[in-house]
Amino acid sequence: MVQKARISLSGTSPQRVDDICNQIKRISERTGVAMKGPIPLPTKKLVVPVRKSPDGEGCETWERWEMRVHKRLIDIDADERALRQLMRIQVPDEVQIEIVLKD
Repeated sequence: MVQKARISLSGTSPQRVDDICNQIKRISERTGVAMKGPIPLPTKKLVVPVRKSPDGEGCETWERWEMRVHKRLIDIDADERALRQLMRIQVPDEVQIEIVLKD
């Protein structure tokens, strides 16, 4: 039975997350490893309402700041050559990557 690697990507920029997904896809095609995904998971919206006036005087006006966290899930066969190439990918600061090996 072949071991699988589950790669979960999350980040605030969907373009950067998709760029990393495309790099992983190219690695799997080059090494001939079976790959499933990328599966887009629901986007988390973190909303913070903030009062505009600093002292509480005046009219009640609110600003709503929002941060969206985009997630992708990829399953790939855990081939040693493919995993070694995965470790060499340059990941930007706003993208988090997590690799878990499964049976």
